[in-house]
Amino acid sequence: MRNNSPDLAQQVTLLDLLDRILQKGVIIQGDLTLAVADVDLVYVGLRLLLTSVDTAQKMRSAAYPLEPSRPSLAPKTPF
Repeated sequence: MRNNSPDLAQQVTLLDLLDRILQKGVIIQGDLTLAVADVDLVYVGLRLLLTSVDTAQKMRSAAYPLEPSRPSLAPKTPF
């Protein structure tokens, strides 16, 4: 009897997939137009960047190397 499931080495868990997405980053882009009688009434353009904060900062510093880095918005701990 043959097993139709992929080998364990080829299986990717949801956690592995999420980790890869956050490390590399994903851009999702879409357009939506609402029209009545061939007249465009509403246009919505969507762009979504899904990544970790660390990866986004690395992308930003690679894209704008001469721009001074901004201070972190994280609260400073006294310890």
